Amino acid sequence: MASQVKRADIIFAPYSEYPYKILGEALKKSPDDIIDALIKSGLRGRGGAGFPTGLKWKFAKKAQGDEKYVVCNADEGEPGTFKDRDILVKVPRKMLSGMGICAHVTGATKGFIYLRAEYDYLKDALQKEIDFFHQHCEKYGLDFHVEIKSGAGAYVVGEETALLNSAEGKRGEPRNKPPFPVTEGFLNKPTVVNNVETFVNAMMVCRIGAEEFAKYGMRGQKGSKLFSIAGDTPKPGVYELELGLTVEELVNEFGDGNTKAVQVGGVSGFCVPSAKFKEKTIGFPGKDDVNYIPTGGSIMLFNHTRSMYHVLENYLEFFEEESCGQCTPCRVGTQQLLKGIKAIKKGKKDPAYLDTLYKLAETMKITSKCGLGQSVANSFCSIVDEFKEEIIY
Repeated sequence: MASQVKRADIIFAPYSEYPYKILGEALKKSPDDIIDALIKSGLRGRGGAGFPTGLKWKFAKKAQGDEKYVVCNADEGEPGTFKDRDILVKVPRKMLSGMGICAHVTGATKGFIYLRAEYDYLKDALQKEIDFFHQHCEKYGLDFHVEIKSGAGAYVVGEETALLNSAEGKRGEPRNKPPFPVTEGFLNKPTVVNNVETFVNAMMVCRIGAEEFAKYGMRGQKGSKLFSIAGDTPKPGVYELELGLTVEELVNEFGDGNTKAVQVGGVSGFCVPSAKFKEKTIGFPGKDDVNYIPTGGSIMLFNHTRSMYHVLENYLEFFEEESCGQCTPCRVGTQQLLKGIKAIKKGKKDPAYLDTLYKLAETMKITSKCGLGQSVANSFCSIVDEFKEEIIY
């Protein structure tokens, strides 16, 4: 079957205009005009949660504060995700331009890039780009200064409030919400936190316009998305594809002809079996739409040689290690889920015990403090639902 994957060329597209020329042109526009363009474009955060970017910037603009911040989340700790690294290496000026535009919109004068600890080797090159960016800020009259803050080496700091705590020198633990960062973020000041890819997309909306940007995407989705393709595939790598493609279309393009499951969204995402490739679409779901699966970009393909029990065991070991331990549902729940499936596999627990573990995962989803504990149920329940026999026997 021929692939229906539609490739896009927004993020890494070469173009004649100097990146900071786009920034200069954007600074001539009113903040409200830029916000309206972002809203019309349909751009949603590319970190996985998918909050409308225009609305986030609008809330921060309206927030009261003597100082505001723009934060670029470059932690990228989701296993199987490595697309932001490509942006940092290949087109950092697009990202910095997006941060500058956000500063103009919100009135922020300070910002920082929260760089994943494993990406520290990029710091020197990135600092040179920041210095160059500052020259253009001065040239265009934009009072905005950016610095780099190194990550704490923990998965949980990918969550925006844990990131802010870490950046303040505190333990990287999630905060209670509300208040949200747009009103009380870094140092309790109004703060916009977006990931690397989102800032690039915001900059590109300013360059090509909302209507042109919205032309990308299928099945009601707007824009493109960078995907990190890994696992059992003959074509691993980073690809920019239009949002709204089905898992079947993706497998036809990147599968090895023997794909039995696709993990969409990394360990915090959902496992899709081959029987549901056609019905599941990669994009941001509407209300009560269970067939759309959001993703921060990680796509892991598994063929029929893989044990889904071992996949689940690996995921749970990761969650147990990365839980910050702040809330009981996540701290204890990850441990019990891992111990439970191992006990079932070894015959120390009756297969019916899996139903108890399933209920525990669902409880974690509604009682855990942040997205780490809440998302454990995504991979656990989807793998148990579709590959129960591989766990029991």
